[in-house]
Amino acid sequence: MGESNGWFSKTATIAFFMGLLILLAGGCASQKGMSGEAANEGTDPNAPLYYDFGDVLVPREMKVDKNASFVFRTPGLSAGVLSMKGRVDGSSLIAFFESNMANDNWSLVSAFKSYRNIMLFKKENRWCVINITEKKMYTYLEIWVSPTIAGASPGLYK
Repeated sequence: MGESNGWFSKTATIAFFMGLLILLAGGCASQKGMSGEAANEGTDPNAPLYYDFGDVLVPREMKVDKNASFVFRTPGLSAGVLSMKGRVDGSSLIAFFESNMANDNWSLVSAFKSYRNIMLFKKENRWCVINITEKKMYTYLEIWVSPTIAGASPGLYK
């Protein structure tokens, strides 16, 4: 009788661990399925992002340099400079901003294209300067956003 009780104990132990294994495998599969569904709902891991300025879209490949950035926020206003770097072709970055800034209702006022590329955009109450500089390893991006001076004349300041 002692021998049959040992067999039952081993079988019960094996059955317990098999059940536990099935439960764990089922739990992992359901988690994988949930994240796969979220990915299909529009969360593209390569999609561009809005950082500190809610109407200036930036390619995800550009990474924020927190030591060189300064952003001032109040309710209804974000201003300052956002400095970034990434391994992105400068001309594709220029094309990206030409397209996406227009989508966010910014108007291109002027542009300088050389070693340092500068694009100047305007909205009804703000200015945005995009500065793109290509170097050997990285392309550097500065996004300057400033409110306009209320009541200022469109001429040169003295």
